[in-house]
Amino acid sequence: MGRTAIVCDTTGYLPRELLDENSITQVSLYVSLDGHEEREAEIEDYAEFYERLRTSDEAVTTSQPSVGDLISAWEPLLEAGDQIVSIHLSASISGTYEAAVQARERLVKEDRGGECVRVVDSRSGGGGLGLVVLAAARAAGAGADPEAVVERAGATREALKMWFAIDTLEYLRRGGRIGAARALLGSTLKIKPILTLEEEITPVERVRTRRRAFERLIEYARERHADGADAWVVQHIQDPEAARHLVEECRQVFDSEPVFVSEVGPVIGAHVGPGLLGVGGVPKSLLDGAG
Repeated sequence: MGRTAIVCDTTGYLPRELLDENSITQVSLYVSLDGHEEREAEIEDYAEFYERLRTSDEAVTTSQPSVGDLISAWEPLLEAGDQIVSIHLSASISGTYEAAVQARERLVKEDRGGECVRVVDSRSGGGGLGLVVLAAARAAGAGADPEAVVERAGATREALKMWFAIDTLEYLRRGGRIGAARALLGSTLKIKPILTLEEEITPVERVRTRRRAFERLIEYARERHADGADAWVVQHIQDPEAARHLVEECRQVFDSEPVFVSEVGPVIGAHVGPGLLGVGGVPKSLLDGAG
């Protein structure tokens, strides 16, 4: 019997070394700007993309992998005799999960091993999705069967909290993915929203300055630490200096190194815009393979 293989989409923005180390297979989403569609996995120059996003007058669009993309990622694993747990961006903001369900159903109908695929809605994205995927991969690497891996993914999602500050709601408004944060639109104040992703993008609070937003993220990190969530991550968009500063502060809060630090790529970045800074975490025990 083969192993339990983990597949995810690109919107967790896990560093390449973690993907390789944990044998995680990725399926790319797509982003289209100024009429040019690209696979997110093939965009290497984020700075160039975000510069185009800033200056473009056209609406940017993003789309899920096709059913064929997902099957192409799964087939080599199924041929190797593996069971698959495929974990994806929240179904409330993307069609990726539904595409994966359809891909599995097609394989079942065609008697091509679909029964060996479990599809999981992470109900998250960005660093939250990354942590759920990593927890599942560590459990799989320790020999857990598919049901136990799915259970670990679910437990990690339940324990997860991730907050992010953005410079403006404009990109969310343009992209239509604003969710419950719509309540913040129309404010006469120049605000710096702090949001979370609880299946959909949800407002946490509004502050007046970027400095105050940074301070609040550190306070949220302290809350995570107090709650026993000592495996933490930091993400940013086009602001590595602020990310480094946040890591320095959070290192003192958690007395440990981050699980990973990464830049959010074009698919989610298209909807939140440059300047995002985020922090979150889960209990470390969920990332211990045999935990």
